[in-house]
Amino acid sequence: MKSRYIEIMDTTLRDGEQTSGVSFSASEKLTIAQILLQEVKVDRIEIASARVSEGEFQAVKQITTWAKTNGFLDKIEVLTFVDGDASINWMLQSGARVMNLLTKGSLNHLTHQLKKSPKEHFEDIRNVIELAESNGIDCNVYLEDWSNGMRSSQDFVFESLDFLVTQPIKRILLPDTLGILTPSESYTFVKAIVDRYPNHHFEFHAHNDYDLSVANVMEALRAGAHGLHLTVNGMGERTGNAPLASTIAVLNDLIPEYKTSVNERSLYTVSKLVETFSGIRIPSNKPIVGESVFTQTAGIHADGDKKNNLYFSKLMPERFGRQRLYALGKTSGKANIENNLRDLGIALTDADLKKVTERIIELGDRKESVTPEDLPYIISDVLASSAIEEKVVIVNYVLTHSKNLKPSATLQIKFGDEVFEENAQGDGQYDAFMNALKKIYSKKCINLPMLTDYTVRIPPGGKTDALCETIITWEINGKDVKTRGLDSDQTVSAIMATQKMLNLIGIPNQQELTPEITLLSAV
Repeated sequence: MKSRYIEIMDTTLRDGEQTSGVSFSASEKLTIAQILLQEVKVDRIEIASARVSEGEFQAVKQITTWAKTNGFLDKIEVLTFVDGDASINWMLQSGARVMNLLTKGSLNHLTHQLKKSPKEHFEDIRNVIELAESNGIDCNVYLEDWSNGMRSSQDFVFESLDFLVTQPIKRILLPDTLGILTPSESYTFVKAIVDRYPNHHFEFHAHNDYDLSVANVMEALRAGAHGLHLTVNGMGERTGNAPLASTIAVLNDLIPEYKTSVNERSLYTVSKLVETFSGIRIPSNKPIVGESVFTQTAGIHADGDKKNNLYFSKLMPERFGRQRLYALGKTSGKANIENNLRDLGIALTDADLKKVTERIIELGDRKESVTPEDLPYIISDVLASSAIEEKVVIVNYVLTHSKNLKPSATLQIKFGDEVFEENAQGDGQYDAFMNALKKIYSKKCINLPMLTDYTVRIPPGGKTDALCETIITWEINGKDVKTRGLDSDQTVSAIMATQKMLNLIGIPNQQELTPEITLLSAV
């Protein structure tokens, strides 16, 4: 089948900026415009509405100055209005040379908003187009509320089109202004127009109110639309517009007979840039650009990928400058963990891998955040723990910290079949815990080992819920012994490290270290 080129017009800087709470600065608009045209390589960008504000005017001037110098001026478009010479003069002063004229596409809008007859509206449009042409400005025309017009006043829509095709315009833009269309309507309405006017260029502008924008885009193209209007991250008024990244992926993979100029590898870059400038967070599961969309979570999926890429599809992350990840959590299997270990250059025996897997699942059950950067810490903790027989168990503890009061701890500990409970205060929560512990051991006439060093490590890039490794050095029988604890809470990780020390010295009244303990004591 012969391929058909589809023009892509990005309207993030105009329609996308109508997202509630979003206002790009002039420098931000310029940066986004440069990336869209130079790296993403869309065909055109719509950057503003005429006569909105002084700030908008200055932003357009900056963009048109840059675009003229770099040969992109004919790709810069501005929304204008049927307002005599007002929008035209604004265009001339800003340096823009392509206008998208907003006209009425439904009889309802014409009658109740403009309160004019079709003939009067057409005459006003003619005057603006003539003025634009005489000033060297190219003109495209929007039919606002066109989708409602096709539903309720088709005679008016075709009357408008019969007039517009006689005018010196380049493109006619068909917006689903309120995002009301179904895919079947998108096909039927666009096809009726393309078939009736085969020698003219029509573009489809989808909104996402029913979450149907990409499906509607596909049907509009199937019906013969020549171009699409899209926004980065699907930004736009209410629920937004058809998203750039998803639409391009659909075209490339599912409708390969349609070709565009868009560079897939730049879609994630521009997505993150717009996220930063707009302050509108991208949902983690948003197709193509969401943080988790190339992350396999289920162990069975990772196992299938390992054996024959069973859970791969055409949506390979490398296409978009990204990489596949394997999540670590309660649904992780050995394959997930093996994939992460391989990336870190770590190999474990099957027995050790099983222990590490069990620990990660345990952390996932507690809703702890586990990242690949945590793995070396988890391995160190698990493998060191497995070498120690647990005869001393910290059964329970309560730690308190209040303003202007000393921290306190209540501790319950079990030695074999004996359970002891004590409480104490200290300079900090861990100090209070240790003081309570010393009280219990003093009943057995035992002095605990001296703590000689206390180190806390958080994996690179760790957030507030990241795993925390506490390494405590103790002096036991004249030797330095290190024990580690791992938890998202620093004090808890210190307590875990302390429990390991208690098991190294054994149950009270058993003073001698075992050979295994002597081996572990080597630094």
